[in-house]
Amino acid sequence: MASWSSIARASSALSIAGAILLVYGCRQKQPLPVYGAVPEFTLMGQDGRPFDSHALDDKVWVADFFFTSCTGPCPRMSSMMRRIQNDFKGERGLNFVSFTVDPARDHPAALAAYAKRFQADPDRWHFLTGRVDELNRLSLKVFKLGAVTGNSLDHSTRFVLVDRRRRIRGFYLTAEPDALKHLTSDIRSLLDEGAG
Repeated sequence: MASWSSIARASSALSIAGAILLVYGCRQKQPLPVYGAVPEFTLMGQDGRPFDSHALDDKVWVADFFFTSCTGPCPRMSSMMRRIQNDFKGERGLNFVSFTVDPARDHPAALAAYAKRFQADPDRWHFLTGRVDELNRLSLKVFKLGAVTGNSLDHSTRFVLVDRRRRIRGFYLTAEPDALKHLTSDIRSLLDEGAG
């Protein structure tokens, strides 16, 4: 028969183990790093009206750079963006922004046709065009994804995650197998960050 002291020691050990599990089980996920901030901008939307970046205030958003006549990675990237849009259907606090790297051809009508092709929710997924110098400033200086020259249509295939305060919180290489999984998890973290 076990003595009271051995029962007390075993009970104490179980209590300590339980406390350790509780601490580790309830530990908060580390916050995402901050890579920079997105300044205000005004471009032209797929509806032909000026798009002011204030429309994204207090929203989490995912950005990418593309062009409508692309037969390379752009359709795959837009399909991935549509998947995220559908996974977060009804989440008004999440938006998507696709900036063209071909403003000479990607006028609003071309953007609208492309948006329709990918079943973009016009209230949440914005396709933007504008002056080459402004698109270049955003791509190169703000998102650090490379230059938009107006001649070369080379562009990054990364998605960029931006929080409610317009801070860049993540980069996701769309060619990587787990990119969507990581992006989706980080989107949920940022949406939860603002819910508290």
